[in-house]
Amino acid sequence: HFSSSPRHLYFTCHHITLIKTMDHSQILTNFKIEALNDMQKAMVETVPHPNDVVLISPTGSGKTLAFLLPALQLLQKDKAGVQILIVVPSRELAIQIEQVWKQMSTGFKINCCYGGHSTRIEKNNLNVPPAVLLGTPGRIAFHIRNENITLHGVHTLILDEFDKSLEGGFQDEISYITTHMRGLEKRILTSATKLDDIPRFVGLRKTVTLDFTAQFKEQKANLELREVNIPEGLSKIDGLCLLIGKLGAHSKIVFCNHREAVKRISTNLVRLGVAHGVYHGEMEQIEREKALIKLRNGSTTLLITTDLASRGLDIPEIECIIHYQLPATADAMTHRNGRTARMHATGTAFFLLEEKDHLPYFVEGEIEEEEIPETFTQPPPPDWKTLYIAAGKKDKINKTDIVGLLLQKGGLQKDEVGRIEVLDNAAYAAVKSSLIEKTLLTIKNEKIKNKKVKFEIAG
Repeated sequence: HFSSSPRHLYFTCHHITLIKTMDHSQILTNFKIEALNDMQKAMVETVPHPNDVVLISPTGSGKTLAFLLPALQLLQKDKAGVQILIVVPSRELAIQIEQVWKQMSTGFKINCCYGGHSTRIEKNNLNVPPAVLLGTPGRIAFHIRNENITLHGVHTLILDEFDKSLEGGFQDEISYITTHMRGLEKRILTSATKLDDIPRFVGLRKTVTLDFTAQFKEQKANLELREVNIPEGLSKIDGLCLLIGKLGAHSKIVFCNHREAVKRISTNLVRLGVAHGVYHGEMEQIEREKALIKLRNGSTTLLITTDLASRGLDIPEIECIIHYQLPATADAMTHRNGRTARMHATGTAFFLLEEKDHLPYFVEGEIEEEEIPETFTQPPPPDWKTLYIAAGKKDKINKTDIVGLLLQKGGLQKDEVGRIEVLDNAAYAAVKSSLIEKTLLTIKNEKIKNKKVKFEIAG
């Protein structure tokens, strides 16, 4: 809340700066981050001032933390009701932001609402309104219409990946939502690409634009482009499999334009015995979550997906991007390629071309030709496999409980246990592939928090 007095405004912003310095050090420790990057610093300095903010920054540059850190400073502990509303274009992005907020350990309640999640559970959670409400446009609009939530006390609206919301046709829902925020003082928009025309219903005033698209240039410098010309008489799927075999243990994402192509490729990989994950909009939400969990923890080093996974997801640094089907637009290619060569890392993007195919006009830079072998080489299996535990946060189970179980009861060493993720009703732990079956036998009758739970290898 800002006074119109310049002297008071200066003091308020200065005071916020002092608070953030104290709080942020612990938050950064939670994320094992030594310091904020330039974009995050700019957001922390800009957001507390009485202006709206538009942030344009590349995929993978840390936008989520960039808007959550200064947003935290805008919350008032003694104020009831929703203070900040975050609207995102996809359920995956909503879940990711919720996890980041909880990892920040702010003490402020957050509720996450999205399609595919129980509206009854969400309604019950909203009986005690959170300080931060997060969700997809359709689901937030649903709760407003059904009077499950009121937004009159919201002072800050964050539209994350707003360009993707516009592409997804969510204008009507977001416009409807904005009409229910009478006390709105600040708007924060984030996008991976420049926004040529921001709709009037957003209501931007005194806008400060922070444009970090120059980082794309650095990304392009670290990104190698290669074309793979499929030999005559060979199908495109066979050519893809030969390339996958050649790339071996390197982490890979294969992008398709249609889910049917994802399914066809997966069928061929199953036939060849190649471990992989799939990700597309027709899958159940829990299966999509599991595919990403296994990619993050190293149980999967190959993901076959549509453009649904090209942005807005918590995906680790990927070494190789394969365009099985060519991207339709320059933005689509940028978001796909953004999964590799992030920040200072290097990566390679491959374009698979049949005789009838031509590289899109927007592919720029030097492109080398990649030869594929005549015979298929089986890629090495991942070093990790995922252990499924049928209990989660709702059962008061945390990562420490799982680590204790695996080390003390399972007989594993610390370096034999990988990434652990705890969801509301389930948990997933990476265990060395060579040890997971033995571990499963050892712990199958054990309890966590004095509760008997089911353990199995995640399929």
